[in-house]
Amino acid sequence: MQNIQARLKVLSSEFILGSLVAILSVFAAFSGYQSSMADSDQIKFNVQGQQMLTDANAEYLTANQMIVYDYTMYDGWYTTEDDEKAEYYQFNFSQELQSAIDINPEEPFGDAYYEAMYVEPQSMFDEADRLFQLAEEYNERGDALQLILLVSALGLAFAAWASLHKEDSLVRLVFAILSIIVLIYSIILYLAVPVVVS
Repeated sequence: MQNIQARLKVLSSEFILGSLVAILSVFAAFSGYQSSMADSDQIKFNVQGQQMLTDANAEYLTANQMIVYDYTMYDGWYTTEDDEKAEYYQFNFSQELQSAIDINPEEPFGDAYYEAMYVEPQSMFDEADRLFQLAEEYNERGDALQLILLVSALGLAFAAWASLHKEDSLVRLVFAILSIIVLIYSIILYLAVPVVVS
């Protein structure tokens, strides 16, 4: 029984408590730093996503205008009987419409034409989605690191309170054990923090 008490007393020794204070302080600071970096990346990717979404909307509107222009040119070409005017209209077809006519002259405004016209804005919408997803992943990482910071600070408080009591105090031993448990839990939480691949 005395052997167990002696071993437990070691857990509340000055060396162990000092080590706990140092380790938990560094761990809390490191988690806080990584959390702020994750928050910074979350903001960065969110802003980039917003910019890309704005640009994608502008490209989408441009594509719509080009489609209307193609319809106008195609109608003019289709209805004119003047060869010179027909050549003018054909010259002003978009590259996408010219390709669509080569593929299917009977129905140039088919799915292939619209896919070609919207390929650029669609890729930009996809990129915006990717950036927003990255921002969300960094947000989750930051939240997980904030939790570690909170838990580490709690363990640090336990170690600090333990050091205020006498060496043979049961309260000192309980606080020391709680601090060790919290340190182990903090490490487990840290190992579970999501990693973001940009």
